[in-house]
Amino acid sequence: MQAIFALRVKWAGKTGICCFSSFFLFLVRKQMKFLFTLSRAIDALMTAVGRVVIWLTLVVVLISAANAVVRKVFHYSSNGWLEIQWYLFGAIFLLAAGYTFLKNEHVRVDIISQRLSKRTQIIIETVGVLFFMLPACLLLIYLSWPFFMLSFETNEQSSNAGGLVRWPVKLLIPIGFSLLVLAGISHLIKCVAYLSGKGPDPLAPLGGKTAEELLAEEIAAEAELKRQQSLQAGN
Repeated sequence: MQAIFALRVKWAGKTGICCFSSFFLFLVRKQMKFLFTLSRAIDALMTAVGRVVIWLTLVVVLISAANAVVRKVFHYSSNGWLEIQWYLFGAIFLLAAGYTFLKNEHVRVDIISQRLSKRTQIIIETVGVLFFMLPACLLLIYLSWPFFMLSFETNEQSSNAGGLVRWPVKLLIPIGFSLLVLAGISHLIKCVAYLSGKGPDPLAPLGGKTAEELLAEEIAAEAELKRQQSLQAGN
């Protein structure tokens, strides 16, 4: 009797899991139009933030160069400008995380998954985002918010003479991980869409080529253009 009862419990558990999974996929398919709209909106936000970060990178380069020139030539150094340089570097790193994830350009060490079928890869991706990436980001947001609030309420200042207030750079931590959460949600939607047969491969590189391949082609094209120009100049 105990064996029969155990089999019934096991069967009921499997049936319950199957029913829940089927119901979840049914809800997802019904709401797919809304989810696609949400994913596109998140992607647009990530792209806009990415474009801002691109210009911030240029600003950091200019400030770094100016700081070096002023320090070496005029023998003058400003802690304020040095800290602006550090703050902007932190902003680039944190704000660009979501955009980089959107473009699938974070470093991956795919020793096992690349040997598996595409569907299995997407399932692993879905589990990783849902149970590892999103909880970790939410935990970091939860932990960093009091860290920022304490700095904001006390108007924390740099310990360096002529330094800046600290709370703006600490605010970048929850903002950066919030953007990464949004990017993860968008990626999760794309993975579910692919698994349900309603979307393309979310891991496919842009144009079917990796960023390294695109860069190599661009360099080769520039080299060929210069070669053609030199030949024309010689003639």
